[in-house]
Amino acid sequence: MLNKVFTYISSLINLLFPRCCTVCDSSLVRGEDFLCTSCLLNLPRTNYHLLSENPVERLFWGRINLIKATSYFYYYRGSEMRKIIHEMKYGGKKEIGEVMGRNMAAELQQSNFFDGIDLLMPVVLHPKRQRIRGYNQSEWIAKGVSYVTDLPIEMHAVKRVKHVETQTRKTPFERWENVQQIFQLEHPERLEGKHILVIDDVITTGATALAFIESFVTLKETKISLLTLGVAAQ
Repeated sequence: MLNKVFTYISSLINLLFPRCCTVCDSSLVRGEDFLCTSCLLNLPRTNYHLLSENPVERLFWGRINLIKATSYFYYYRGSEMRKIIHEMKYGGKKEIGEVMGRNMAAELQQSNFFDGIDLLMPVVLHPKRQRIRGYNQSEWIAKGVSYVTDLPIEMHAVKRVKHVETQTRKTPFERWENVQQIFQLEHPERLEGKHILVIDDVITTGATALAFIESFVTLKETKISLLTLGVAAQ
C-alpha cells in the first residue's frame, strides 16, 4: 500500500514539476538522473583509460611522473555536452557531479583502472570560491567514484592558499602562470606511501592539476594518478 502511495505521489510530482535531461531537456523517466539514457550513451567518450601514453598522460610528460591518467569524455566549447560541466560548476547542480562520477567509475572499473589506488583526492578550491559556489564540484565527482569503488576521499591534506582569477579565457602560458604556488601541503602523513588518484572536473592545459600535484609529489613512496570528468578537445 505504501509503495503504491509513494509511486502515485512521485508520479504527481513529476507531472507538475517534470525532471528534464541536462543536455537535451527531454523528460527523464524513473531510474534516470540528470541525464537521459540516450545522452548518456552518446557522451563523446575518450576511452583514454584503454590507451597507454594517451593525450592526458602526455600533458604531464617531463613535468611529473603519473602512474596513469585519463578523462571520461571530450569537452567541446559550444557543444550540447558542455551543459553537464556548466550546470555542475555554475548552475548549482552539484549532484550532477556525483551522478557523472558514478557513471564514469562504473565504466572504468571494468578495465581495472582503480586497481592499486588507495584514496581519492579532489582538487581543492580556495575557501572564498567555495563559499561563493557553495560546494566543490570535484569533491562531488569524487563522491560518485567513491560510491562505486569504496575508496576513501581525502579533502584536508592539501590547502588552497591563494585565490586566483578563473582560468577561463586565459592563454596556456597565462594558465600556468596563474596557478603557481597556490596549494600548500598541510598533512603529509595522510599521503605518504599511498597511491593517490587526483580527481578534477575538466582538464585543459593541466596547469591546475599540476600545481595541485606538485604540492605533494615529493612525498616518500607516494604514487599519483589522475582522473577527470572531461578533457578539452583541441
